[in-house]
Amino acid sequence: MAAQPAGVPRPARRIRSVATVLAVACACLVSGYTDPGRSEAMTAAAAATAADCETALPDSFWRAPVDTLPVHPDSARYVSSIGASAPLHPDFGSGLVDGRPIGIPITVSDMTVPESKVSFDIAEESDPSGYRIPQNARIENGPASDGDRHVVVWDRGLCRSYELWDAKPQGGNAWHAGGGAVFDLRSNTLRPDGWTSADAAGLAILPGLVRYDEAASGRVDHAIRITVPRSDRSYVWPARHQAGAAADPALPPMGLRLRLKSSVDTSQLAPQAKAVAEALKKYGAIVADNGSAWFISGEENSGWDNDQLAGLKGFKGSDFEAVDASGLQQSPDSGAVVPK
Repeated sequence: MAAQPAGVPRPARRIRSVATVLAVACACLVSGYTDPGRSEAMTAAAAATAADCETALPDSFWRAPVDTLPVHPDSARYVSSIGASAPLHPDFGSGLVDGRPIGIPITVSDMTVPESKVSFDIAEESDPSGYRIPQNARIENGPASDGDRHVVVWDRGLCRSYELWDAKPQGGNAWHAGGGAVFDLRSNTLRPDGWTSADAAGLAILPGLVRYDEAASGRVDHAIRITVPRSDRSYVWPARHQAGAAADPALPPMGLRLRLKSSVDTSQLAPQAKAVAEALKKYGAIVADNGSAWFISGEENSGWDNDQLAGLKGFKGSDFEAVDASGLQQSPDSGAVVPK
């Protein structure tokens, strides 16, 4: 599978959030106090908390079906500008391409780790603190990568996602990054209007990644992160930020929802590819960053079958349509959708 960079250099002006049981557990660890009976109870409670942490709430825009929503009036122009003949590309898989792993790795943390010290190139729109990044956190495309170097940590104990862009470890528990954000996965609150994140659209990356366990189960129940070569200097809900190449209404805005057309035949796809394609029909894809055309994002995982995923490359831009998702919005500052 040929891999290309998922993103492009950021504009210079970019990047400008508990359970009692876990708090008590941390306090006990700090004080050195241990009580075997209590420790077992807290471990069980922490495990239950971790298991209960999803990447997005049930009423989040990430989980909102868009298969029955109207086609956007500018759909044809958007698809053409992205590339009507360009193939869909799963920017994730197993193994190495050009010596580098494929996809955005998800570092899962079920235990509370010490808070990390993170400095930023552009701090105005970055969350300044609150990151708890394990020292073994993985970097997109590997530690020697010169690409976007995303770090995504799914803290299932505190139910948060810590996300960095252009992340570089500094030794000990310190990191330096282009920008970053801390997302409370039990909240639908969006970032302040005009703020970016580790993604150009100002959205969380974690909820939009296709995970191997989802595809292996046969069901991906959320929208998928997608990149486009050029975007307009505008953004639509739920995006909070733009990184447009030009003020051109023919270009897609950040936050635009795209979906695989219902008429597209997915019946002959292998199981992993079919799960992804069906999600693209029901939940669609969200324009989250500038990069290669029709590149959808997923986690780096050795369980992926690259031959199965290759079936997705049989689709092209003209198999997609833009969706008018404005009717889903409940509040401009919330990612919750209008109740059914």
